[in-house]
Amino acid sequence: MAAGKSTTQGAFSCRHFCCLKEGEAMGRTRKFRSVKALEEAWEAFKADCDSQLVLTHDFSSKNSEFVSKDLKRSITYTIEGFCVFAGISRASFYEYYADDERYADTVTRMREECEVDARKKFELQMIPSQLAGLWMSNYGYSTKADTSFAGTIPVVISGDEMLED
Repeated sequence: MAAGKSTTQGAFSCRHFCCLKEGEAMGRTRKFRSVKALEEAWEAFKADCDSQLVLTHDFSSKNSEFVSKDLKRSITYTIEGFCVFAGISRASFYEYYADDERYADTVTRMREECEVDARKKFELQMIPSQLAGLWMSNYGYSTKADTSFAGTIPVVISGDEMLED
């Protein structure tokens, strides 16, 4: 049976499944059938993130009135945002792409670009620094300093001088 054709067996529709084996659905077709298609979608997502139009309002003391203007703003890249942009679930993304050797390098690069983008926006103060711990914890960073020490430290006292209290 060709992929994309709709068949119904009982109350179960097989329209979205890529292949059937003895009447059972074997898996869904991938949204991105090649590494190149995934990379192109990622680049389109980043371009969309970098060119969000936001309507802002401000008071003009010169004209004594409120002025509205569309400003181009950037939003932070995330895998979750990409999944929404691409119309796939996060679970599907990780199942079909992150766990597939053919896509592994691209997915790794996507994750790294998300981290670099978030760090850049913190350093440029595009994201409030109060949110740093929340955002950067997604990438393995922590704001908590580990001050505990386990183990022993040998102490050697040398010299002939008498120690006084």
